[in-house]
Amino acid sequence: MAPGDKGILLNGRTGQGATAAFPADAFKLLNRSYGSTLIKIGAHYVPRRSLILALSESVLFLMALMLATVLRFLDYSVAQDYFSHPQTWLRFASVTLICQAALYYNDLYEVRVASSRGAKLVRALAAMGIALTALSLLYYLFPAIRMERGIAFLAAVLSVVFLVAWRLTLEKARIFSRPLERVLVLGTGQHGISLAGEILRRPELQYKVVGFLDEQGSTMGKTVVTPGIIGAVSQVEEIAARERVDRVVISLAERRGVMPIRQLAALRLQGLPIEEAQSVYERLTGRLPLEQLQPSWLILSDGFRKSRFALAIKRVTDVVVSALLIALALPIMSAVALAILLESGRPVLFKQERLGLGGRRFKILKFRSMTVGSDKDTPSWTADGDSRITRVGAFLRKFRLDELPQLVNILRGEMSLVGPRPEVPYFCELLEREIPFFNLRHSVRPGLTGWAQVKYQYGASLEQAKTKFEFDLFYIKHLSVLFDLTIILETAKVVLIGKGAK
Repeated sequence: MAPGDKGILLNGRTGQGATAAFPADAFKLLNRSYGSTLIKIGAHYVPRRSLILALSESVLFLMALMLATVLRFLDYSVAQDYFSHPQTWLRFASVTLICQAALYYNDLYEVRVASSRGAKLVRALAAMGIALTALSLLYYLFPAIRMERGIAFLAAVLSVVFLVAWRLTLEKARIFSRPLERVLVLGTGQHGISLAGEILRRPELQYKVVGFLDEQGSTMGKTVVTPGIIGAVSQVEEIAARERVDRVVISLAERRGVMPIRQLAALRLQGLPIEEAQSVYERLTGRLPLEQLQPSWLILSDGFRKSRFALAIKRVTDVVVSALLIALALPIMSAVALAILLESGRPVLFKQERLGLGGRRFKILKFRSMTVGSDKDTPSWTADGDSRITRVGAFLRKFRLDELPQLVNILRGEMSLVGPRPEVPYFCELLEREIPFFNLRHSVRPGLTGWAQVKYQYGASLEQAKTKFEFDLFYIKHLSVLFDLTIILETAKVVLIGKGAK
């Protein structure tokens, strides 16, 4: 060893290069394919099963359209000529897109929503009915892409048959019920316990926690969540091979003198993913858990980037879309204003001070949904069955129609289409005292809709406000145009079913 060369120090031992640190017999490749069950789209992680379903069912819809065309003409040469026109494939693409949207908005890609066969069948029929209605409207507005009636009818019948048969086949084969990723939790810290609980609650993720490794291995068999402790952290390499582990998640309460660096490095060099429990939890839930958030992690973690180009695109999109929506929504807004006047008189609009970008104050605009003068008292969260809400107001809140005037706030530059919802100064002062990093939400423009709005219920307590902020913090960390588009699509779904309104 050259003078001054201290070699490589691992687990308190000095070795001469990689050979001393990692003996040749340590490199026995684990016979595993480390594929992820989650696919990243923008900042949002989507279960791979949902993407496979969407792609396979798109193919089914195209097959139904092609078969319907052949059955309609009963002459393959005529059908072949029909297929040769580019306009035909534009029609097929529009039908497929609308059918996929109908399935998505009927939660047919959500395992927890439609689990029984009967529920799936009802939702599939409802989705096809919605798709046919939407296509009828589309053909009325754009006659050029209208499909021949005989083909449309046959394709509708075949699509339902193919869809139900495919779903039943997948259910019988139990392809999507098998865990694809086997997770080993290194340590018994709260991060790992929370992660294991989340995995148990969400079987559609296709994760399985094979067990926990504690610092000493002295509590073998003890149940932490499910399953329990199956060894010590010093046995991580042996247990990872024995249990055919796909991912090691680190959740040690204390790492100094405990972390098996040598074994983890050997596993990592074999290609085994090794991650912090907090990072995996963030990916699975779409939120940053505040009780596990350390300032050092916040400073050093990836994300929280705000390029000028992305912010410029976001602002241009805000202006163009809000102006277009105002023009399209004028008849609806006029009807809403008239309904409010007839029920409870003036004022039609409700104006309230909120905090925006950089903590600046502005007046938010909403259609009034509560009785006149209800804003005079100390601000309070809206509760279930709040007596201050009018009958018209209850309907407006259910479908978020009371938020439409905020399109004007967006044009003024006070708000954005997507971002954390703007809070009343009174609540901001309260929440900043109770919630760490709460003022970070003022680093972006507040939004008409946001990640917290589509992923969580209305926050009517301090604990619920904390959870909503965890989603807001995730959005701020991963802000992007594609993420905004994802949230807008989810918002349309929330508005259509009136989910989470108060």
